[in-house]
Amino acid sequence: NGAICIRPCSPSFHGETSFICEDRKWQMFTDACASLDVQSLFQPAHGKPGDGTKYFGADDHGNRNCQADFSCIIPDILSSPAIPGNIADIVELLKKISLLLSENVNRGKMQSYSRIANHILNSSTISNWAFVKDRNASSVLLDSVNLFAGKLLLRNGSESIQEHFISTKGYSIHKNTSAKSFDFNMEFNSTGNITGNVVIPEEELLKLPKTSKAISIAFPTLGAILETNRLDPVFVNGMVLSVSLPEELRHVLLTFEKVNKLENAQAQCVGWHSAERHWDNRACKMKSDNISSVVCICRHHRRTFKSFSILMSPNTLRNAVLDYITRVGLGLSIFSLIVCLAIEAVVWHHVTKTEITYMRHFCLVNIATSLLIADLLFILAAFFAHNTALNYQLCVAATFFLHFFYLALFFWMFTLGLLILYGLLLIFFKITRSVFMVAAFSIGYGCPLVISILTVAITEPKNGYLRIGACWLNWYETKALLAFVIPALSIILVNMVVVVVVVVKTGRSSVGEGCKSQDLSNMIRISKNVALLTPLLGLTWGFGLATILDSHSMAFHVTFALLNAFQGFFILLFGTLLDRKTREALRMSCLSSKRKCSLAK
Repeated sequence: NGAICIRPCSPSFHGETSFICEDRKWQMFTDACASLDVQSLFQPAHGKPGDGTKYFGADDHGNRNCQADFSCIIPDILSSPAIPGNIADIVELLKKISLLLSENVNRGKMQSYSRIANHILNSSTISNWAFVKDRNASSVLLDSVNLFAGKLLLRNGSESIQEHFISTKGYSIHKNTSAKSFDFNMEFNSTGNITGNVVIPEEELLKLPKTSKAISIAFPTLGAILETNRLDPVFVNGMVLSVSLPEELRHVLLTFEKVNKLENAQAQCVGWHSAERHWDNRACKMKSDNISSVVCICRHHRRTFKSFSILMSPNTLRNAVLDYITRVGLGLSIFSLIVCLAIEAVVWHHVTKTEITYMRHFCLVNIATSLLIADLLFILAAFFAHNTALNYQLCVAATFFLHFFYLALFFWMFTLGLLILYGLLLIFFKITRSVFMVAAFSIGYGCPLVISILTVAITEPKNGYLRIGACWLNWYETKALLAFVIPALSIILVNMVVVVVVVVKTGRSSVGEGCKSQDLSNMIRISKNVALLTPLLGLTWGFGLATILDSHSMAFHVTFALLNAFQGFFILLFGTLLDRKTREALRMSCLSSKRKCSLAK
């Protein structure tokens, strides 16, 4: 008779499989564990599983009304507490309704569906979502609502269904209509409302071959709910706006009011990737951004991008000074490194006559080469990250080589540090050039290659190699960035020890000499050694720790940007130009060139 059975989940029913059934009527039991048994709800009394016409008892007039608008289940659902177990079951219920009972979605059905969804989208339930076992539950909810609302039937060419935390609007559209706009003004929390706007441009409407419909759904709290299952520091800073459009329409214009109107934080337009279940900046481009709102142009796709919003990082410092320092510093660094390598090529035979000088200059050349390639790749990766039309694989490739060459930079600095210790401490131990070459290449390029390959092999299959919005290693999902941070910090610590050893050895060389002028020259010599070694051994990267410990301090960010953007210039200055033997060799090369020129004349 179309009976629907509900099994109560009270502790007193442990281990029992019996059901409580009532013909032509169903009843939900709310007890100690307060959880809906969705599987039981969707088992038909007669017919095959999945036969949606019998779920709500089609033989009875009252149940026909229930099947028409789901109104019979609303009182019990709304009276149940929105605890994690109930949230998961209601999400499953909405999913099954959208898959199996979404024929002829009229106003009554959509109102009931919206009321059920509104119950678990309430701003007071956001914290409970963090304890829902299925971490994809919020994504499933978004997909289910989009699917169900997309089948809404329009009365007289338009429809509008409003709840506190979900709003659905639909319009009939054709190519002769002007640009169609959906305006939303909804409650975000007890303190105020936020607004959102969806516009279908006229040039898009001209693509329509026949009269169609456009549906838009607004969720003021769903962005915060999606975040509870993610570890990103970025947060959704506006309502989530979904659109359901004909296949011919590809682009929409969306305006988001910012929830947190912070001056020093940069917004980012994103689309929710339904298949990969994460925010993707490739779906949208920013048109304008001010302190109160953001306008985005987004690409609609039925299978992947139907929902859009804006992200904001609370720790993003948007400052023109940092951008200027980075651009100027990188340009000067690349030029300096090219000059450095050119000078090394000119003076190579003059400065590599002994084993120790050969090894030193060999390390310096590889440090300069690694940094030069890394700087060029940094610019290339930034271009890929901002150009949404480019392929994802190009961004992965750029990140891999960027990771490899920055690691190579550090490992060659580590090799130079070991070489300095060898020269200071192991005076009577001789190492041959061939042994040094094998060891240096194994450390300088072998270790970075192994780390880079392992990182991409472990994280890329899980789509956790890249971070959102940048061609660089992910941190918040897979911690892939640790494959750069741990080796880099370890090498910085070792090289700090090297500098301390150099300072101690320099200080001991003048112990017993009491003359003030000699003390002063000793201090100058120590300071010069520290200044020479700091950029060559990568100690300037240690200032990155300060930006992590106090991410809001502009002073730390500017210092870090200055020291590292200009690192190529510092390598040229301290590693080449201030080296006495290099200057003498360069002078000899210049004099030799002049003599040759005179003889030729």
